[in-house]
Amino acid sequence: MTRRAGTFASLIAALLAACVAFQLNASMLSPALVTMARELRTDESTISLSQTLFFTLAAMFSVFLPRLSDIYGRRNVLLGMLAMMLLGSVVAALAVNVGMLFAGRIIQGVTGPVVPICLLMLRHEISDPRRYGAALGLLTAVNGGIAGVDALVGGWLATNFGFRSLFWVIAATTVVAIALVSVWGVESRPSAGTRMDWGGVVPLVVSVASVLTAFNEAGKLGEANWLLVLISLAVALISFGTFLAVEARVRVPLVEPRLLARRGTWALLLTTLLTMTGVFAVVNGLVMSLAQNRDAGFGMPADVASLVFLTPYALVGWLVGPFAGRLAPSFGYRGVLRIGLIGSVVATGLMAFVGVHSMPVLVAATVLIGITYAGIANIILNGLGIVLSPASNPGFLPGLNAGAFNLGSGLSFAILPALQLGLTETTGSAVAGYSGGILLGAAITLAALGTSFLIPRPADAEAIRSTPRAAAE
Repeated sequence: MTRRAGTFASLIAALLAACVAFQLNASMLSPALVTMARELRTDESTISLSQTLFFTLAAMFSVFLPRLSDIYGRRNVLLGMLAMMLLGSVVAALAVNVGMLFAGRIIQGVTGPVVPICLLMLRHEISDPRRYGAALGLLTAVNGGIAGVDALVGGWLATNFGFRSLFWVIAATTVVAIALVSVWGVESRPSAGTRMDWGGVVPLVVSVASVLTAFNEAGKLGEANWLLVLISLAVALISFGTFLAVEARVRVPLVEPRLLARRGTWALLLTTLLTMTGVFAVVNGLVMSLAQNRDAGFGMPADVASLVFLTPYALVGWLVGPFAGRLAPSFGYRGVLRIGLIGSVVATGLMAFVGVHSMPVLVAATVLIGITYAGIANIILNGLGIVLSPASNPGFLPGLNAGAFNLGSGLSFAILPALQLGLTETTGSAVAGYSGGILLGAAITLAALGTSFLIPRPADAEAIRSTPRAAAE
């Protein structure tokens, strides 16, 4: 250890404030979309595009800003992102039309890799695996929602003070985060003096943006422009091919092709992608739809459904996350991850076979998946992105992993609801549709469990005795 415990606590407090400010952008606005549409005199579909823009930009900036922070300083880049978050919040708070709101959300999207960069800063300062694991769990648990309070407060503020009040709250929180990071943040530049590979950034960003565009359009199902989907996928493939060609010629590439071929890279990214595809739309899409469905479901109002399902889901994730992070160095990151994935498969299976008929079981299964996914799998997947990244390029894998989280989320909403609607039309039973969609999520999560066995052990981040096989990996 090189720093006092009090200094560590101050650093964690500063980084936690930054993560909370980011999460408010991601989750606080969901309950306010109807209010935003009414106050800006437009429809909910148009307003929902503001969320799409935010997450798309977040994914695009996630793939290269962590690497940029290796070169120019993680504290500097984090402060720059927080400053953009503040600017975007003010623009959105002052919005008089949809275009101005979109501009604000696009600016806020620059903050996409806040959490990975915070975890990299922690990794540089905390050498003890157990202490790092606990801090990792605390910060990453914010990604599942701030104990469910963010969504509840967002709905209350929008109802009583209008949607602009949410952006002012986000702005105020960001000011606090900027102040704390300025005072307590610690700078680190592991790749200082290295030239940034902007030639590789451009085609990679275009590829990620094109894939997300395809997924978002496909998620519209019957209203989707499938020609746009095909064109977007073609652009994504061409751009990624261009990216690989550029990386093979650059002296210091954004991502060395040999690093992409590492099992620690592709196995982790595939596991993250499959996990998000299998889980994300189950809770945030199908369960919420079933809860509010008056014919086949439980006919709950949207705010009550959020309180009954989403709040406990986020709360247990918040509580379990630090423990999962603390246990990972002692019991192994991969072992803890598999516990989370197995639990998620069990929870989604319970939803599909029993929960679609019983609200108490559906609530219990949602709480279980809050523990196993939001509190365990999500935490460990983020952590593995940090501890498996090579010392020569520590920012590359967290950035790509963040992109895998976003791609999986988009793919989840494109696939699971499509099967649900298709089965509903085919069988004439909405319950069968929900059950089938959730079962597909369980199957994809089971595939994620399978790929998790290909992830190598991050021996340097674990406080358990190495075996000859682990050392070979």
